[in-house]
Amino acid sequence: MLERVRHNPTLIWVTLTVLAIASALIVLPMPSAGAVIGGALIALALLRWDALALYIAILAVPFGSWLPLQVGAGNLTAVDLAVALLIGLWFARMIVVERGITIHFPPLALPFALFLFAAALSITGALSLQFAIKELTKWIEMLAVYLYIANNLSVAETKRALAVMFIAGLAEAAIGIYQFLFGWGPKGFLLFGNYIRAFGTFEQPNPFAGYLALILPVAFGVVVGVFSIRHSVFRKTRHWILNTGYYALAALASAAMLAAVVMSWSRGAWLGVAAGLVVTLIVPSRRAFGLALTIALGLMFVVLLSNINVIPDVIAARFGGLADYFGVFDVRGVRVDDANFAVVERMAHWQAAWGMLHNHPGLGVGIGNYAVEYPAYALPRWDDPLGHAHNYYLNVAAETGFVGLAAYLILWIAVFWQAWRAVRASSGIWRSVAAGLLGMLVALSAHNLFDNLFVHGMAVQVGIGLGIIAVINSANEKSRAPNDKM
Repeated sequence: MLERVRHNPTLIWVTLTVLAIASALIVLPMPSAGAVIGGALIALALLRWDALALYIAILAVPFGSWLPLQVGAGNLTAVDLAVALLIGLWFARMIVVERGITIHFPPLALPFALFLFAAALSITGALSLQFAIKELTKWIEMLAVYLYIANNLSVAETKRALAVMFIAGLAEAAIGIYQFLFGWGPKGFLLFGNYIRAFGTFEQPNPFAGYLALILPVAFGVVVGVFSIRHSVFRKTRHWILNTGYYALAALASAAMLAAVVMSWSRGAWLGVAAGLVVTLIVPSRRAFGLALTIALGLMFVVLLSNINVIPDVIAARFGGLADYFGVFDVRGVRVDDANFAVVERMAHWQAAWGMLHNHPGLGVGIGNYAVEYPAYALPRWDDPLGHAHNYYLNVAAETGFVGLAAYLILWIAVFWQAWRAVRASSGIWRSVAAGLLGMLVALSAHNLFDNLFVHGMAVQVGIGLGIIAVINSANEKSRAPNDKM
């Protein structure tokens, strides 16, 4: 009997849990005993199914900021705790159950390590070590989540993770839609006198819309995939009622997130989402190219209507303002008014970032130190550092120099290549899911031209997407990927 217990780790954990519960009932008063029992059961469930911690991390990205813990230069959020729990459980399982730590390093591990090395080198010139460690931790968390998913998730578990992502995106979109329709929010976000720019749980409209852009193309890819499969195959799929619910969830989440992105009034997100959705349509099938071309012509038609005053002026002005971000100018010679404030403000921060890179071309001012160094480079009347340069490419160049920028671009080229591989090697719905993940990367890269989306735990969300790409590629290599089924 003892031999059986010693070689059955699950039985060991169950025995220890039962002993903890029994001890709590004997020694502690009932309220405290109830807390211990609940905690023991949760711990047992997490030890048995550590993927639950991944689902917690997915939900923590939009809602983790509600429970901040002040630590040094920043907040320790539920996202950080969830990632630490996830990796801790993974290592505990490997040590106890598998009797050894064995980690498979997927293709992006090396480019990740290269960028982390370059970022770590930049710390040698950083004014604030705390801010540098805080920023570096985001990338370590992204890599950790990527490694966990690539090493542990099966295709079936990936489907469940996607469902949790869609639920999180739908819930976040619902909050933003409520804010917009019922005018719930700060006066600074007021639109048309009656509405409020949707900002969800992210405090600002831009990161709110940026978060939705990391999920919307993937959910949209599932919807596109449903129409790409044969109806007879769809009907013959086992548990087709559950699958129908799954597809309905993806469709509902897509519609809600698209509406919420529009209501955010974020032009950077509009551009990113539009590019991401077009890629999601075009990539899976040549037949989809015609539909994508139709959408592109439709957008051109909207712009034409804005020029001849057929659509409302506020919408036309918002579309017309997009072109202003593609021009570069010296803000010191510009007269600022309400119409150009947002554009000029971003240009002021771009110039400050360029000044940092000019003075520190090799390793930059130190990762995470843009805001710390900003006062020395701020242009007149633009004293607020805003936390980042409002262009991540300039931001990473200013903080890590040309060395870090080169490493970042190498990483991102590798990321796109892995996503493209997933699309080309997959078929059926999973091909459209892979296209949605590629669309997510396009949306992220486009929006990062005007912002920094590696905030509010979204680096972990990106890591989850990269991990799912690795799972799809691994399944394709082992010929285990489903075709028309999901």
